Amino acid sequence: MAIRKLMLTLAAAGAVLAGTPAMAAVLEVYKTPWCGCCTAWAEAFRAAGYDVQLTDMEDLTDVREEAGVAEELQGCHTAEIEGYFVEGHVPLEAVAKLLEERPAIRGLAVPGMPSGSLGMGDDPGAAYDVVAVDNDGRTSIYMSVGKR
Repeated sequence: MAIRKLMLTLAAAGAVLAGTPAMAAVLEVYKTPWCGCCTAWAEAFRAAGYDVQLTDMEDLTDVREEAGVAEELQGCHTAEIEGYFVEGHVPLEAVAKLLEERPAIRGLAVPGMPSGSLGMGDDPGAAYDVVAVDNDGRTSIYMSVGKR
């Protein structure tokens, strides 16, 4: 029994050190009940090992206001992970970078619904920006996807 417990502890520690999101905090996703692309985005995170919790809401206004998501940055769903907001079709690699670097920002956004972004067809040739929002509401490009 002690050996099994030790092996489980070592496996969990290895997963954390390897950076697998399975041991990470919950990704809470707020979406409208009729949105299929939001579900596809959330399922991609689940498949990548994140613990995803979905909450369907008719109106996301209060969630976005509380998170500090400006109207011009809104996508079709809002998520929260470890104190950061994740608005719209933010790619997996941007969230992984966010959790690894832990910058002093409110969160990330992909405004609108870019064709080919994660959940919107997942086209490797898609090109769009991931925007970082600092604690004063200022924005900057956090990552460019598909742009050279």
